[in-house]
Amino acid sequence: MHIERNVSVSMRDGVTLATDVYFPTRQEEADRWPALLVRTPYDRTSADREAEASWFSRRGYVVVVQDCRGRFESEGCFRLGRGEAEDGYDTVEWIASQPWSNGRVGTMGTSYLAWVQSALATLNPPHLTAMWVHEGVANGLHESVRQGGAFELRWMGWAFYGAATDPRVDPDTRRRLTRLDLRDYLSWALPRPGSTPLRLSPTYEQWYWEYLTTGTECSLWDERGVNVERYYEEHADVPTVYSGGWYDSYTRATIRNYLGLSRRKSAPQFLFMGPWTHGGQEPLHTYAGDIDLGPEAAVDFSDLQLRFFNRFLKDEPGGPIPPVRYFLMGGGTGARRPDGRLDHGGVWRTSDSWPPSGAHSQMFYLDAFGELLDTLPPEDGVRPYTYDPRNPVPTVGGNLSFLKYIWPLPEHMEEVAVTTRLTQVSPIGGQDQRTGPGLFGTQPPYGGLESRSDVLTYVTGPLPQDLVLAGPIKVTLYVSTDAPDTDFTAKLVDWYPPSADYPDGYALNIMDGICRLRFREGFDDARFATPGEVVVVTVELYPSANRFVQGHRIRLDISSSNFPRFDINPNTGEPVGRARTVRTAQNRIYTGPAHPSALELTVVS
Repeated sequence: MHIERNVSVSMRDGVTLATDVYFPTRQEEADRWPALLVRTPYDRTSADREAEASWFSRRGYVVVVQDCRGRFESEGCFRLGRGEAEDGYDTVEWIASQPWSNGRVGTMGTSYLAWVQSALATLNPPHLTAMWVHEGVANGLHESVRQGGAFELRWMGWAFYGAATDPRVDPDTRRRLTRLDLRDYLSWALPRPGSTPLRLSPTYEQWYWEYLTTGTECSLWDERGVNVERYYEEHADVPTVYSGGWYDSYTRATIRNYLGLSRRKSAPQFLFMGPWTHGGQEPLHTYAGDIDLGPEAAVDFSDLQLRFFNRFLKDEPGGPIPPVRYFLMGGGTGARRPDGRLDHGGVWRTSDSWPPSGAHSQMFYLDAFGELLDTLPPEDGVRPYTYDPRNPVPTVGGNLSFLKYIWPLPEHMEEVAVTTRLTQVSPIGGQDQRTGPGLFGTQPPYGGLESRSDVLTYVTGPLPQDLVLAGPIKVTLYVSTDAPDTDFTAKLVDWYPPSADYPDGYALNIMDGICRLRFREGFDDARFATPGEVVVVTVELYPSANRFVQGHRIRLDISSSNFPRFDINPNTGEPVGRARTVRTAQNRIYTGPAHPSALELTVVS
């Protein structure tokens, strides 16, 4: 293998991007290879990037690894999601013009490395040939940046990380930024520009503030690197794998891209959904948070990617690839494993479509006594609760990714790399829905979230037989409030019965969602509430696949906060992200024939 370091690749506006090129061997004049492009904001020279590039290069590919604009050794200014389409297009075509290229270019990468793939594909570069998009964006306004109108606070964490690794600031400033602790700034009132040391890296402070506060009608949300869905018709028609995890922050975006493009393109599109949390290394694990999914859950991702690219970049024969491959969680023993995790189990399944063939909706209706019923309750009812933004419901697991703080160092200690100090603010993946010491935002008395007065729990009886969820999840609520605006959250839970290992049972979060009341009619039609008026709110949870085993109960938790996964609604109706006052809200959930609040699951045999 031969590597050319720090090649300068010029973009259309004259900015040059730092690029490393990995060759299978020293180049001879007649050598022509297919190429794999990886564009990253996380340092192209990092150990994991070099290991990945070396692995694929040794197997017959030129691997091109590039720092995104404004990151590490590349020129320009980094703005989240902006300019990535043009820079990616120019790099693909630069690769195709090189004497060592055979004109076939594939792309791969996880998270923001998937964002930039989809962004460049919306410009349809002539030499783009195949893509493996792992955990990327589809429509940042609908999910990934905002969800149901609420802001995903992981982007505040990413801004703090980006500033701490900003190559444009001097070493003393960077050292100060590496000592910022995100947890100090997480509250119902988020910091304004200039109020934190983030101001020392104004580029990162600016784009964070724009994403937090920009109105839903703004052109920001139509950028190619933020809203791939808007450009599906213009998107490249090439074989693509869209892969992700059930506990990933891009679960719905991954499936949205697969569905939207498989309906429009002639080239084969594939969906590959595992049980994992966020990150390129997660497929190697059998666990997601506090649950273990069994030995089948672990996948050699590099080998799968190699076979895919060999087929579509080298024309090597291979067996048929199912359009959809997904991991059905559940069915384990429910015992506590030696490593302390719950044995939740699971199996891989294939399908010709998503949702799988034969899937249908099954309704569970909420009633006034906290039950989930398979028929509409005979009488109307209402359950009130008080939501206080100063005491939000804490996040316990779920689809989190970069909600991380930089582990603080004493001032006298020598600098330690930021990437080795990143630590999750809240636990991720599958977790027992209980609070305890050390959980961010909690205080005694600890216990199950269902014991909180601001969490309304609705539960089925023990299931008489297994129920298999595989597809979308939706909650329809009839609600009222005395505030001009508030949030409504929903969380689907697989509630294990009590056992020797778990005397109180185990309340496993499957999926959650949120809706900001002012956006109940859509993002282009914000409407504040009339006190006491009953309105309909739809909370779209991310899709999932889980076997609810006989004897378990299906639980639905309704509240108005999930912090710090989402920003806190102060109930005042002030512009998003700019609130400086706070009040409690008296919220109500209505049920019965006149107000058929319901949980809708997509189930299969």
